[in-house]
Amino acid sequence: MADPVQVVTPHLVVNDANAALAFYKKALGASEVMRMPAQDGKRLMHSEIQVRGARIFVMDDFPEHRGSHGVDAVFPPDQIKGTSVTMHLEVEDCDAAVKRAADAGATVTMAPWDSFWARAMPASWIRSAIPGALRTRCRRRGD
Repeated sequence: MADPVQVVTPHLVVNDANAALAFYKKALGASEVMRMPAQDGKRLMHSEIQVRGARIFVMDDFPEHRGSHGVDAVFPPDQIKGTSVTMHLEVEDCDAAVKRAADAGATVTMAPWDSFWARAMPASWIRSAIPGALRTRCRRRGD
């Protein structure tokens, strides 16, 4: 595990964690810390990446392990028709960050612009090439 431990760590559940990790590396410059394959040799039980020092856990969906009683009912984005997670990425150059993500296959749903709220934040909504796995907004640092 990464040291020091982050107080809150997002844990993303997706349908293809291997593809998600490849995308996050290319689009966000993530570095892979570890991965733990499932017994089927295809899915990932657990993985950890870091993006600019922040830890993010990523795993595949395991519907066969969901309790029928509703406890631990975690679903990937395609099953809830979207995502309940938005991540904000602090960058020096929002335009370059958006271009990098788009070049990696992300869909830019809102181009960068100087917003009216707080610290002149150019905002850009980016949807990952892994449907619904990550929706992010970048903002310029230090303004």
